Order: sequence, then C-alpha cells, then structure tokens
Amino acid sequence: MQSITWTCLYENSILQGTSSLSGILELDGLTRRFDAVKALDSLSFSVPSGQVVGFLGPNGAGKTTAMRAIFGLTDLDSGSVRWNSALVGPAERRRFGYMPEERGLYPNMLVAEELEYLGRLHGMGTAGAAAATKLWLERLDVADRASSKVETLSHGNQQRVQLAAALVHDPEVLVLDEPLAGLDPTGIDVIGQVLVEQARAGRCVLFSSHQLDQVEDLCESVAIIDHGRLVVSGTVDELATKGARRLAIRIEGDRQGEWTQAIPGVTVSEIQGGEIRLVLDDSAKSDAILDAARSAGRVTKFVFERRRLSEVFREAVSR
Repeated sequence: MQSITWTCLYENSILQGTSSLSGILELDGLTRRFDAVKALDSLSFSVPSGQVVGFLGPNGAGKTTAMRAIFGLTDLDSGSVRWNSALVGPAERRRFGYMPEERGLYPNMLVAEELEYLGRLHGMGTAGAAAATKLWLERLDVADRASSKVETLSHGNQQRVQLAAALVHDPEVLVLDEPLAGLDPTGIDVIGQVLVEQARAGRCVLFSSHQLDQVEDLCESVAIIDHGRLVVSGTVDELATKGARRLAIRIEGDRQGEWTQAIPGVTVSEIQGGEIRLVLDDSAKSDAILDAARSAGRVTKFVFERRRLSEVFREAVSR
C-alpha cells in the first residue's frame, strides 16, 4: 500500500504540476581562483521556484564551476550558496538533482538497476526507488532500455537516462549542465517538456546551454555570465523588448546584406539563413530602408521583431 500511495503522489506532483513546492536558490558573491585564472568573480544571482532559468555564457565563462559549487564539488575562495535563506550543506543537497555535462553514470550497470541504486542513495526505500525508476524511464521514452548497460546506449539515450538519474529522488532543485547537447529534435522536445513540467510543479530549474533558440523557447529568465561575472540577467520578455528597434529583412538571392552599408542609422546585428537583422537608431527611417531593400532585389520579408536571445547574448559578452 505504501508503494502504491507514494507512486500516485509522485505522478500527481511531477507529471500534473500540482506540487506546492516553493523556494529560492541564491548564489551570493561566488569567487573561485585556479592559480592566475579567476573562474568566478563575485558571481551573484538567484533562481526562484516555478521558473526555468537559462544559465548562459561563452566557453570558459565559469558556468560549470558555478554549478559544481552549488554541490560542493569545488571549493570557493569566498561567497555562499543558499536555499531558502539557509546555507546549502549535505542535507539540502540530498534534495537537489544534478546532471553534469560529463557522463556521471556507471557504464557497466544496467539502466534500471543504476537508477534504483541512486534513488536509494538519496534515502528512498526499495519499492519507492523502483516505482520512480519505472515512471521516469517511461516518461523519457527509454523504458525499453531498462535492462541494457548504460555504455551500450546511444548518446541521446544516455542523456535521457542521466536526466532520469537527476530526477529519480524527486528533487526540489534541478541543476543541469548542457542537458540538450547532442540531442536530436525529438530528444530536445522530450527533455524540454520535462524541464517545463518540473518548473510548473514548483521546483527550481537551472540549466546551461549553447543552444540559444531552445533556451529562448523554454526559459522565463536567463543569467548571462562572462569571465566569471554576471553581465546580464532578466526575463526573456524584458530582454527581448529592450533597446533599439529591430528589423528582419529577407531579399531573394541575397545572403550578404551589402546593400545596408550605405544606409545611415543602421547596424547589421545578425545574418542567418539569408535573413538580415538590423538594429535601427532614432534617425533611421523604415521607408528609406525598404526602398534600399527593393533596389537590392525582391523583398520577401520586412518585419519589425523582438531582440533574439542570441543578439542579447552577443551584446552582453562583447562589452
């Protein structure tokens, strides 16, 4: 009876988003040096429950070091990590879930056996760990590999199992380092939906990724760091609507946008797939831009748009 009750509660809170969990994860002044390199430089930001927060930055910005610091896997020179205003220690970390970028699974263990073992390490009973393992393998579409060794799985399926390992003990906080890396579109959809479900259930969800289109679709807020320091943070909507006007133009056969160079008050921010995105200052006239575009060829798109997260990112790390 206990196992059945636990399983029903688990399914209701995770898959239907009815949990009343709440809290806030705070990184306060994290500083970490590795010899002459300052990996974290007074880094501070917070992750509220109920949101998917994207943790962004160029390679070497300090994202992985910060995530490892949350779990006490790297020593800090100064600063603290808090959960609901209390310093994070071993007891709090038992309620956290972590998915490292590098493989954190035992390659020779069977998938289901490994997940049940990890669940028991977090204090779950045998029946509860087995029930949670079955649920997450089904939810992540790898139930048919329950009796396979981890090392025999494809990269995408290993990613799914590693996410299941982070979720099996029903954590209050999820910290995921590049969970979407190397996945096909179906895998991205499955894992992305799970992250959103976790946030709706009241959990804190922090994940890093270089796939900014997916981050923009999944996240409510982002924190962007560079050289170990926070350079931009805010909701995706706020960041997308800040600043100068953005104009997206597509001209049949044109992939360089050289025609924009003679237009005053215009800066090319991005050229991707034949679409040119312009940043306009107050002096730029849209009629003049349209005339110049028509002179360059057949205009198939001419639309004012929000800033893309990729533009926000480039501006933030180029300062």
